[in-house]
Amino acid sequence: MRKDDLADCLWNKCTQNLKSSLMKRFCCVFEGLAKAGNPTLLNQIYTELYITEGGDGETNEEHEVRQIEAASRKQRIQEKTVRQENIFKASSEKDKPIRTVMTKGVAGIGKTLLTQKFALDWAENRSNQDIQFIFPFTFRELNVLKHKRFSLVELVHHFFNESKEAQICRFNDFQIVFIFDGLDECRLPLDFHKNEILTDVTESTSLDVLLTNLIKGKLLPSARLWITTRPAAANQIPPECVDIVTDVKGFTDVQKEEYFRKRFMDQKQASMVISHIKMSQSLHIMCHIPVFCWISATVLENVLKNRQGRELPKTLTELYIYFLLVQSKVKQLKYEEGAETDLTWSPDSKKMIESLGKLAFDQLQKGNLIFYETDLAGSGIDIKAASIYSGVFTQIFKEESGIYQDKLFCFIHLSVQEFLAALHIHLTFVNSGVNLLDDKQPKQSISKAFKNQPNMRKLHQTAVDKALQSPNGHLDLVLRILVGLSLPANQTLLRGLQTQTADTSQSNQETAEFIKKKISDGLSAEKSINLFHCLNELNDCSLVEEIQQYLRSGSLCTRKLSLAQWSALVFILLSSEKDLDVFDLKKYSASEEALLMLLPVVKASNKALLSDCTLSEKTCEAISSVLSSQSCCLREVDLSHNDLEDVGMEALSSGMLGQQCGLESLRVADCNLSQKSCETLNLCLSSNSFRLKSLDLNHNFLQDVGLKQLSDGLKSPYCKLESISLSACSLSEQSCETLASALSSPSCKLRSLNMSHNNLGDSGVKRLCVELENKHCGEHRLKPDVRKYFCELELDMNSVNRQLQLSDNNTKIRQVDDEQPYPDHPNRFQTCWQLMCRNGLTGRCYWEVEWKGAVLLSVSCKGIKRSGKSEACRFGRNDQSWTLECSDVFGFAAWHVNRETTILGSSAAHRVGVYLDHPAGMLSFYDVSSDTLEHLYTFCATFTEPVYPSFGLWSGASVSLCSAASKKPAA
Repeated sequence: MRKDDLADCLWNKCTQNLKSSLMKRFCCVFEGLAKAGNPTLLNQIYTELYITEGGDGETNEEHEVRQIEAASRKQRIQEKTVRQENIFKASSEKDKPIRTVMTKGVAGIGKTLLTQKFALDWAENRSNQDIQFIFPFTFRELNVLKHKRFSLVELVHHFFNESKEAQICRFNDFQIVFIFDGLDECRLPLDFHKNEILTDVTESTSLDVLLTNLIKGKLLPSARLWITTRPAAANQIPPECVDIVTDVKGFTDVQKEEYFRKRFMDQKQASMVISHIKMSQSLHIMCHIPVFCWISATVLENVLKNRQGRELPKTLTELYIYFLLVQSKVKQLKYEEGAETDLTWSPDSKKMIESLGKLAFDQLQKGNLIFYETDLAGSGIDIKAASIYSGVFTQIFKEESGIYQDKLFCFIHLSVQEFLAALHIHLTFVNSGVNLLDDKQPKQSISKAFKNQPNMRKLHQTAVDKALQSPNGHLDLVLRILVGLSLPANQTLLRGLQTQTADTSQSNQETAEFIKKKISDGLSAEKSINLFHCLNELNDCSLVEEIQQYLRSGSLCTRKLSLAQWSALVFILLSSEKDLDVFDLKKYSASEEALLMLLPVVKASNKALLSDCTLSEKTCEAISSVLSSQSCCLREVDLSHNDLEDVGMEALSSGMLGQQCGLESLRVADCNLSQKSCETLNLCLSSNSFRLKSLDLNHNFLQDVGLKQLSDGLKSPYCKLESISLSACSLSEQSCETLASALSSPSCKLRSLNMSHNNLGDSGVKRLCVELENKHCGEHRLKPDVRKYFCELELDMNSVNRQLQLSDNNTKIRQVDDEQPYPDHPNRFQTCWQLMCRNGLTGRCYWEVEWKGAVLLSVSCKGIKRSGKSEACRFGRNDQSWTLECSDVFGFAAWHVNRETTILGSSAAHRVGVYLDHPAGMLSFYDVSSDTLEHLYTFCATFTEPVYPSFGLWSGASVSLCSAASKKPAA
C-alpha cells in the first residue's frame, strides 16, 4: 500500500472511531443531572432552541433572571436566527469564512446540549460531513490540567485516544472543529496580551499559552473554534478574536409547549401543566430556560400525582420548596423506606440540606458555581461527604469527573444554588437569630429573647437594602425567595427544618410596606420590578391592583401618579404581552414626564407612538439611551409634531448609530428641524451600523441645501433607506436635480418617495420621474394629485346633535335654534353642535365640503366623548380628533389636543378639500378654487384605528357635502 493511501486509511479509521466514541458519549443525556436516574436519548428529548445571530462579545453582568426577562420580551420581534448545525455558516454578510464562533447564554439555557447535539449529528452522519474531526472540550476538564504542560497534539491525544492510535500529528491537512464549552467556568488566566506566541502544534507549553494562541489564530489557523459562555464572561476573549457572536435565548413559547408535551405522556396532564405555567408570570418567564422547564415538570408531575387537595405551586419559592421536598422524598423511598406521600424531613436529609445550603451561600458570595476540593473545604465539606450528597440528592447537587477522574461539583442550576442560599439565610436566622446579611451583627452574641421570637422584618429589610446596593442585581432572586419563605404556607412545608416557627403575619406586612416605600424612592426599572416580584411572593398586590383599576376605568390619564404608582404601571405593562407590541403614550399621559417614567416599556415595545405629546430634546436623549440598550426591541418610532429641533435630532442619532439599535422606521414630521438635521442624518446614512429603512421628514424647513446633505447619504453603499417622505419641506427645482443624482447611484436603495407640497416646477418633476421609472420605484408622490381618491360620505344619523337640521337628502347640515325630533341614542352629541359620518376610513380618501359661517372640519376616532365637558367632545380640543376651523371672520386654524395653529390666508370660494392618507398618518386640508388646490395644513399623526369624517358648526353656520359629480376640475 502506498504511503498516501496508508495515511488516508488511518485518518478515515480515526474519524470513524472518533464518531463512534462521540456517539457513545452524547447519544444519551441525564436530563437536569449527571449520571443519576434513567438516561434519555438526546435525539428524543432535544427541542430546537431559539438562537439569534448578530450579538456582540461584550460582557453583561446583570443577574441572569434579568437577562432572561429581557430576552423573553425580545423574542416577540423578528431577529436573525440560526440552527446549531449551521453555526459556522451563520452569516451570509461575512466576506470571509467564519473561524471562531462565540455562543452566549445564561446558565441552564442549553449551551452544552447544543454543542453535544452538534457533535452527535456529525457523528451520526446527519450534518457537517465536510469536517474530518470534532474535538469537544469543557473548561471544567481543562481547569484540573492548568498546571500541566501540553502541545496541541498532546492535548488532543490525552482527551481523544483515537487520534493517538492513528498517530495523527499534523492537523493542517484536516478540517477540524474544536469546541470549548463553559468559558465562564475557566480558571486559567487567558492572558492574550502577555502570553508568548506559539505556532508549532508539537511544542509543549502551559495550557494557558496553548489556548490563547489557538483562539488568536496563531496556532493552527485553519481550525474552527466554537466557544460557549455565560454573558458575564464573554469579555475574557478579545472581540477581534471572534468572527461571529450568537445568543441562545432558550425556548420560545411554542418550544416550551413542545417540551412539556414531549415530557408528559398524558397529554391532558401536559395541557394542565402548560396552562398553569402560563398563569404565573414568574414561572412562565423562567421556563425560557430548558433546565427550569425540567425542574417545573419534575415538581408538577409529582404534585399532580400526590396532590391530596393541595394547590399547584404558583411562585418560584413554592416551586423550589416542592423541588427540595420531591428530592427528599426520593431519598426516603430509596434509603429509608418512607411513605410516598410523606412530606416530613428526616434527620439525615435535614443535615445534608444544612450543609448544601451553607455551601451554596458561601460559594455564591465568592461567585463560584463550580466547586473543587479546595472550595468544598472552605465551606467545611470534605470530598467524601460531597460525593455522598451528590449520590443522594442526585437532582440538586452533582459530581463530575475530569480526564484524570479529578472530582468537581456543582448545583444543577444557578437558581437552585440561589434558592438553597436563601434557605440557609432564612433557617440560620429562624433557628439561631443570626442575620448572615448583616455584616455588623456579631455572630455569636445573640440574645435569648430574640432567639425565642425572631422578627423576620429585620432580616428582610437588611436583604432588601443589600439587594438594592448591587448594581447588577446579583441578589435579586435570593431576595425574592427569602421573603417568600416567610409565608405561613411555606413555613408549614419547611416544618422540620426549622427548630421553631416564626409568627410572620405582622412582619410580612411590615416588609411589604418597607418594599413599597423603597419603590417610592425612584429606583431603576430593574430594581423596582424585582421588588414587585417580592410583593407577589408576599401575596401583596395592592399597588398593582390600584393601577389596574385606573386602567379599567379609563381614568389613568387624568390622575397625578406617584413614583410608586408609575413603577406599578411599568410592572403591569411589562407583564402584558399585548401591551408590548405598540406603545401609545397618549393612552397614559401625553407628556414628557410620563414618557420618562415609562421608558422601560418603550424599550420593550416594537413600536412607540409619541406624536404630538409636547416632547422636547430631553426626550430624544432618553430615546437615544433606549436605542443603545442591549435589550431594546424598538423597530418603529413616531415623534412627529413635537418641538425637537436640531439638537434633538443630534441626540437621537447617537442612539441610532449604536451597534445594538435595530430601529427601521422613524417619523419626525413637523419637528422644527432644519438643514442642520440633514447634516446629522447624512452621517447616519453613511454609517454601516445605521439600519433605518423608512424616514418621514414632512413639514420641516430643510430647503435645498438640506436635501443636498441627505442625497449624499443616500449615495452611500451603507445606506439602507428604502422610503423617504419630504412633503412641504421648502424644496425647489434644484432639489429634483440633486435627488435625481442620488437615485442614479447604484448604491441607492430608495423605493418610495414623497415630495408633495414643494415648489418643484414641471422640469424638476419630469427629471425626477425619469429617474424614478429607471429605478423601478414602487411609489412616488411629487404633486398633490389626491382627487383620484374621492369618496362619497354618509352621515351617521345617530350622532347628529338635536340643534342641527339636515336637508338635501342628508347632504346639508345647518345649525338651528329649535331642537329636532331625533330619537335618543348613546352616540348622539349632547353638548356640542356636531355630527359624524358612518364611513370608518383606513386607506386613502378625499372629500370636499362647502361651508358658511364658522365650522369645524374634522376626522375623529369613534370613541370621542358625546357629552360632558366641551374639551372632551369638541372636535380639535382632545387627542381623539384632528380639525380645521374655518371662519368668515377669523380665517383658518388647525386644532388638535386643544392646541391652535393659525393659518394665514382667507377663502373666497368657501370650499375645502380633505385628503386622508391613513397608512402614512397624514391628514391634509386644501382651499379649493376653480382649478387649483391650495395647501392649507397637514397633520402628521399615527392612526391606530379607523377615523371618521366629522363636522361641527357654530351658531347659524352650514356645511354641505360635495358629490363626485360636483367637484371642480383637477389641476
